[in-house]
Amino acid sequence: MSELESAIIVENLIKHFFIRHHGYSIKGALMGGVKRAVKGKSVEELHALKGISFTVPHGQTLAVIGWNGSGKSTLLGILARVYKPTSGRATLFNRSGGKARLAPLLALEAGFHPELSGLENIYFYGSLLGLSRAELAAREEEIVAFAELGAKIDTQMHSWNDGAKLRLGFSIAIHTDPDIILVDEVLAVGDEAFQNKCFRRIRELQTLGKTIVFVSHDLAVVEKVATRVIWLNQGVIEQDGTAHEVLPLYRNAAQVVALIAPD
Repeated sequence: MSELESAIIVENLIKHFFIRHHGYSIKGALMGGVKRAVKGKSVEELHALKGISFTVPHGQTLAVIGWNGSGKSTLLGILARVYKPTSGRATLFNRSGGKARLAPLLALEAGFHPELSGLENIYFYGSLLGLSRAELAAREEEIVAFAELGAKIDTQMHSWNDGAKLRLGFSIAIHTDPDIILVDEVLAVGDEAFQNKCFRRIRELQTLGKTIVFVSHDLAVVEKVATRVIWLNQGVIEQDGTAHEVLPLYRNAAQVVALIAPD
């Protein structure tokens, strides 16, 4: 697949984290952690991603699934340029083969300043996503209307609950005309009516040929939305295929894990 056909190219992606602490980490052991002593402290090397490779064509909606600690959020963090890989690379393209415009929704707090109002944060977060003040001013009314926050939009964000932050974050992201949308679980927050509204907009973006990568533990959502599923397991790709192909294998494996897991 050529770069003009590919929205995302991931090549032998490896990511290690180094964590200093005292004591034994079960999570580190499960993720293939290696411990060594540095200046009297225990340093745990977590192997979050272990050389994964895949390509995502333009217009595909890819769901990344896996148990906690499998590397899902790390992968999205690298795609969003929050983390740098230890080795390998992840390259994102627009349809002309140039640098892609991203709309990352990785955490409810990301991109917002708590001391600014919601309206001010539209310009703050929007500028981080690459839009000029004039572009944001032209879209301000649509962003505010979609978020449905009423008078709250003029209050400081430090007083907002997670649902309100989700409404504004999602609204800003989808109005930036992104090439690629990255979503990490945040749509699990908020009321059902707004979640349904978000999913309707995702379907509109799909019809427009936008590329979407999302992490979710909600397999019903994965079945409904994704055109492809990658199952990550301890930093490697366990399965890669359609939801119909991958989800039965994942569910069976989850049942086996539940049976052998200690109380």
